[in-house]
Amino acid sequence: MDTQHTHGETTQAPRPGPLSGLKVLELGQLIAGPFAGKTLADFGADVVKIEPPGAGDPLRKWRLLKDGTSVWWQVQSRSKRSLALDLRTPEGQDIVRRLAAESDVLIENFRPGAMEGWGLGPDELQSLNPRLIVLRISGYGQTGPYRNRPGFGVVAEAMGGLRHLTGEPGRVPVRVGISLGDTLAALHGVIGILLALQHRHTTGEGQVIDVALYEAVFNCMESLLPEYSAFGAVRGPAGSALPGIAPTNAYLCRDGGYALIAGNGDSIFRRLMTLIGRDDLANDPALADNAGRVARVAELDQVIGDWTKDRTVEEVMTALDAASVPAGRIYTVEDIAKDPHYQARGMLEKVRMDDGTELTVPGVVPKLSRSPGARDRVAPGLGQDTVSVLNDIGLSADQIRQLIDRGIVETR
Repeated sequence: MDTQHTHGETTQAPRPGPLSGLKVLELGQLIAGPFAGKTLADFGADVVKIEPPGAGDPLRKWRLLKDGTSVWWQVQSRSKRSLALDLRTPEGQDIVRRLAAESDVLIENFRPGAMEGWGLGPDELQSLNPRLIVLRISGYGQTGPYRNRPGFGVVAEAMGGLRHLTGEPGRVPVRVGISLGDTLAALHGVIGILLALQHRHTTGEGQVIDVALYEAVFNCMESLLPEYSAFGAVRGPAGSALPGIAPTNAYLCRDGGYALIAGNGDSIFRRLMTLIGRDDLANDPALADNAGRVARVAELDQVIGDWTKDRTVEEVMTALDAASVPAGRIYTVEDIAKDPHYQARGMLEKVRMDDGTELTVPGVVPKLSRSPGARDRVAPGLGQDTVSVLNDIGLSADQIRQLIDRGIVETR
C-alpha cells in the first residue's frame, strides 16, 4: 500500500472506494470483528488491525495452513495494516488512545468489560474523540443477565433460533458448516457503522453500536416469533423443505444428486406441473395458491420426486431452465471454482502471495456501479505495518525502537 512522507512522518495515502479517507481501528480477533473490518477495507477504509505480538490473531492458525499461516487469513485481513501491540501494557494502551483520537471507527469483539479493564472503554475514548464511532460485538450484548458469558457463533445460532430449525425431524439438530452467527453479527455491525456515520454527518457526534451475536441471528428468523405469538406454533426442523411454503425441496435424481426446486409461486407452480405432465394439478383450483399447496405438500413432493428420479441432475436443470422454474443443484467448492457465472461476476479473484504463489479468494460484494470495492494488497504479516502506523501518530524512530526492544510492539 502506498504511503506519503511529510516532515519525516509516514501518513497513509487514501485508498480508492466510497469509504476512502475513513480511518478504522480494529481491535477484534477471529471472525466477527475482523469480518466487519474486512468489509470496510474492501470499500476503501484504512483499517489498522491491532494484534498481540508473538502469535497475532488466532485466525492466522485456523483451518488449513500454507507456510504456517491460514489461507483464510488472506480473505479476512486483505487490505488491512497490521500493528503488533501488547494491549495489556500501559504503553500499548496509550498508543490505542492516540490512534483512537485520530480514528473515525473502532471495532472490538472482546467480552464485555475487557476494554474498560484496559482503560479503553467508549467513555474514555470518546472523551478524547467525540466523533469516534465504536462497534462492540459480543455474544450477548453489553447489557442483560447473560452479558458476561462467553459467546461464540455456534452458541448464538442456537440461542437465536436457527439451530432448532436445521436437520431432519427427530434427529440431532445440525450446525451450518461455517461461522454464520459471527458473519451475520459482522454485517449488522457494518450496517450500524454506516448508520452512525450518517448520524455523525448530521450532528458531529460519534456513538456506540452494540451488536449481540444471538440478536443478529434472531433478526433473520422471519416469521418465527409472530407465529408463536399468534398461534402458539413452535416451528421445528423440516429437513430440506421450507415449512409453510410449497412446493420447495431437494429432490433425488437418477445419478444420485439432488435438484433444488422452488415451485412455490402460483404461476411457477403451474409451469412446473405442466412440464412434468401433470396438467391436472396445474389446473386444480385447490392448488392455485400457497395455502392449498401446503395442505397437499406430501402429494406434490411425491409427484415431483417421481419425475426427477428418472432424470439426471443436468437433465432436470435443463428442463426447468427452459420452463423458467427456479432450480439449482448443490455446489461443492470445486463446482464454485469452475463455474463460469462466478468467474464472469468477478467472484473468483486471483491474488499473488508474498512467496509468489497464486491463491484464489472470494471477490468483493456488494457490487456498486460507481464506487466499487477492491482489494489493493494481500493480508499483512504480523507487525508488517507497525512502524508506519506508529509514524502516523508521531512517534520517533528512537521511541519505536524502545517499544520494540521492550516487547510492547513487534515489527516484521
